[in-house]
Parts: sequence; C-alpha cells; structure tokens
Amino acid sequence: MSNQLRTRLRAATVWHGDRTDEHWYADVTGWWRAPGLLQDLGPALGALFEDERPTVVLGPESRGCLLGPLVALHFGVGFVEVRKNRAPSCDSDAWRHRTTPPDYRDRHLDLGFRKCLVHASDRVLMVDEWIETGGQALGVQGLVEDAEATWLGIATVVDGLRSNEFRRRLGLRSLINLRDL
Repeated sequence: MSNQLRTRLRAATVWHGDRTDEHWYADVTGWWRAPGLLQDLGPALGALFEDERPTVVLGPESRGCLLGPLVALHFGVGFVEVRKNRAPSCDSDAWRHRTTPPDYRDRHLDLGFRKCLVHASDRVLMVDEWIETGGQALGVQGLVEDAEATWLGIATVVDGLRSNEFRRRLGLRSLINLRDL
C-alpha cells in the first residue's frame, strides 16, 4: 500500500477526546465521505490477500458490511454479511451461530450467517475496518470452521491488536497499524 493512502486515511480520521479520556475514540466516517479514498479501499484491502484468491468475502455488521462488498468486487466474488445479535426467528435452523469472546467493549456477541451462503469448498476472507481485541474475528473464524470452509485470514484497515499470537492465529493483514494512525 502506498504512503499516500496511509496519509489520506490519517487525514480522514478524526479523534474525539484525548488519550487520557475514557471515551477517546476514532471517528472514521470521513473515510466514507471521500470518494477517492472509498474507491481505493477495496483494492488496497484485496491486495493484502491477492495471492490467496478467496471465493467469498465475509464482513461483520456494520462497517465490515461497507468494506466487504468493495473487496468482493475486487476479487469478482460474492459477499456474506455476518450479523450481530440477530433476533431468533422461525428459520433459526438455517443459521450458523457463534458467541464471541469479549470484544473491545467487553461484550459477548452472537454472530451468525445463513448456512447456505458459506460452503465447505469456500476459501473465506474476512474484512473489517478495525480490529482491537480479536474477539469478533475469532467468532467469525469459528463460524467458518463450523462450515468446514477454509479460513484465509482478515484484511482490515486498522490493526489495533496488542497480541502477535492473535495476529498470527487470525492471519491478520492490515493497511495501517493503530500506532501509525
């Protein structure tokens, strides 16, 4: 990825609060407003796994659902939305479910997608905008394993993981590291 793209990501990110503030956070909505940046994110994330050739891209609600289709288009494959805390319905047999380890807000989420959308023959790439604890990613990885599909890894814009163990286990590749943002 070019230094120019990193510079544009930094410029479009607004920080609220300061590092001593309990509610300090990055607002990345500027990424969606800049058409050139939005256009470049899919191919840049896809390039991280160009040699892997996924057959499907998964993205968790909500921002993985924005970026995932851009990466899927880059590869010419389909996209599957991973839903969070989906309400039970009469077709619950048609869904794969996993409960995550604690996420960045110390919540356990119920993740799921329709069983018919991911097959044992699939090579799956997960896409999201930010990874902090790896909890949601581990949940999605478990869903892919339940489907007996092949997990390729995660393409993310920002890597905020503190653990190299999770980075290796998840096959994480990112455009920018949190400390560089």
